[in-house]
Order: sequence, then C-alpha cells, then structure tokens
Amino acid sequence: MYPAVCWWRRIAWRGACALPSGTFPDAIRPRSHQPSFPPNSTSTRCHSSFFAATDVQRFCGGHLSSVGDSKLLPSASLSRVGQLSGREFSSSNKAKHKMTASKYQIAERGAPNSTDYRVYFKNENGQSISPLHDIPLYANDERTVYNMVVEVPRWTNAKMEISLGEGLNPIKQDVKKGKLRFVANCFPHHGYIWNYGAFPQTWENPDHLDADTGCKGDNDPIDVLEIGSRIAKRGEVLQVKILGTIALIDEGETDWKIITINVNDPLVDQVNDIGDVETVFPGLLRASVEWFKIYKIPDGKPENQFAFNGDAKDAAFATKTVAETHRFWQQLVNKEVDNNGISCLNTTVDGSPYLVANDAADEVFAKSATGGNPEPVSEALDKWHYITLK
Repeated sequence: MYPAVCWWRRIAWRGACALPSGTFPDAIRPRSHQPSFPPNSTSTRCHSSFFAATDVQRFCGGHLSSVGDSKLLPSASLSRVGQLSGREFSSSNKAKHKMTASKYQIAERGAPNSTDYRVYFKNENGQSISPLHDIPLYANDERTVYNMVVEVPRWTNAKMEISLGEGLNPIKQDVKKGKLRFVANCFPHHGYIWNYGAFPQTWENPDHLDADTGCKGDNDPIDVLEIGSRIAKRGEVLQVKILGTIALIDEGETDWKIITINVNDPLVDQVNDIGDVETVFPGLLRASVEWFKIYKIPDGKPENQFAFNGDAKDAAFATKTVAETHRFWQQLVNKEVDNNGISCLNTTVDGSPYLVANDAADEVFAKSATGGNPEPVSEALDKWHYITLK
C-alpha cells in the first residue's frame, strides 16, 4: 500500500492535511486485480460539535438527538456557512465583488443511515424552503458568484442527492434494489474526491438535445465539483466561482460537472479559469476524469464516457452552460414545460404556479418521516478496488 500523500503538498498552503491513504495518479497505472483491505477510517470528518450527519452513524465531538427530533443545525450562525460577510475576492480581471450574506439551516428527519433519512432546508427565519427552487443560483448582483448546495462532502461515500420527486426537495441517499447506495473506493481515491453538489435553480432538460455533446439532459440540477481546501458539510450552501466544466455522458445523457472553488478559499485569487486548475492543482483534472470513468466499475457497470475526449472546457463555456440550465429551470418552475416528475413546490418564485405560503411549506416538513430502520454499515466502506482502464 502506498503511503498517505497530501495532494496539497505542491502548493503554498499552510496547515496539516489529513487524507485517507492513497495518492492521486501520476505515472502509475494500477494492477487489474481487485484486492480489498479495510481503510484507515470509515468515519466522516467532523468539523463542529453540532453537526451529526455521517454515512455510518459515527460522530466526532457531537451527539445525535433522539429519532424523531427535527434538529436544526445552525451552520450559518456557528461556522459562517453559506455567507461571506462582505468578503471580497479577485476575479480574472481583478474586479472586486461584494457579497451579500445569506444564511441557511438544515433540519434532519428520520434515522441516519436509513431510507427515511432526509435533510431539509430552512431560511434564516426558520421557514421551510426548497434547496432546488428557493436558494438563488447567483450569489451576487454581477452574477459572477454562485450558490452551491453540498450533497456529498469530500472523502465520504454515501451517494446523497437532492430528492426531485418529494415536496421541498430534501437531500436523501440514493437507493438501489432497496439498499442505500455508496460509491466504491477505487485506488487511489477514497469516496468522492471533491465537495460534490448541485447548483440550485438549474435543470438539465431531458427534452433538449445539447448541440455540443449531441445528447439530451439527465433531468437533474447541474452537478458541481468544489475543489477548495476545506472539507464542507452535508447541506452546506457555499459561494463558489466557476472555473470550467467536464461533460460526462451517462447512459446516453449529458451530465455536466461544473468545476468551481469556494470564494473563501486561500487560493481563490490564483485560479480563475480551467488552465489555472492544472497549474495550481496539478493532476486534479486528470484524477477527476478518471474517478468518473471508474467509480461504477466495481458495481459491474462499464466505464463511463466523456464528451470532448474528457478534456475540460473553460470558465466562459461553463458559465454559458449554467446560464442555459438556469433558463430551463425557469421554464420548469413556471410550468412552461412538463415537470418530468419533479416537485416544483416553492415559497419564493413570484408568478410560479407552484408557489405556496410559508405555513404550507412548513406543513410539508412537519409531515415528513421521523422513524426509519438504520442499515448495517455498507461493505463498500471497508473495501477498495484496483481498476485498470483499457
């Protein structure tokens, strides 16, 4: 087994970086057989005593309230989640962008590690909202900073996602054949290798044929990879800057992956476009493409494919793509197109036929499940796999 290597070692970043065992690919091509061994740890890294949601019900420095409690996690007030407090950053043209602070809370329902577990969202007034429809896409007036909803924190395995079909679109864990879904650890990676999530108020229209990829959309909000140094928390709302995009073709559908960085990251001024990513984080783009190609192979599925031969597109291209998916969302939430099974219930979109009063949204939250039977820890967390691409 290779020793633990921190991929931040090549850049000027202060502080220790504790990562799971393994290193990002360089010139090494792993072997084709698939031995397994228990990783150093199966727990999610916790960064505050009040945050209790993990893949495997292991908690760091905190406690879990009794099942049925709708425990609010005030991440905005305690750890400045989802806000910049007027912080400024430099973009590629060195212009300054003043940020508007925004605060969101999350409320857990159901037993963690069960099919009933949900993460709901509330605004700063404690009113229930949809993370898909009620959190704005743009975080500043110039539309250069974006809100990102974190579904999966870096290094974790649980495949969490915004639930499209449920009212208020809580985050839940994907289920396959009645079992909670976890991604495999594929050498040299551990779980997800970025903070992974989605842009609110976006939608990849399954009836739209993309001129660049030749494939239709996947009926989801557009996916986001955040590459900054901080490990985020599930349900956190980050403000990010777009750097570029890669285009996964998933079972014949276009599945854009927008590459971003948190505007609070110490290195944000050094990365303004896709070329800067390779300069500041050498090997990360290659590792990202490899991750998406191989992560389903341990489940018996074929290698995933990419448009553009897996090459990343620049920030201008990515920004245009996100703006297009935002227009598709506007059509969706205003009932100009079929909803394709997506709940468009919202509390903030003026003129939307799906707009409801705050008390109606709170009622949806109050009726959500509070029980659930936790499943045993997934075997996927205790194994890793060598994968060789042909």
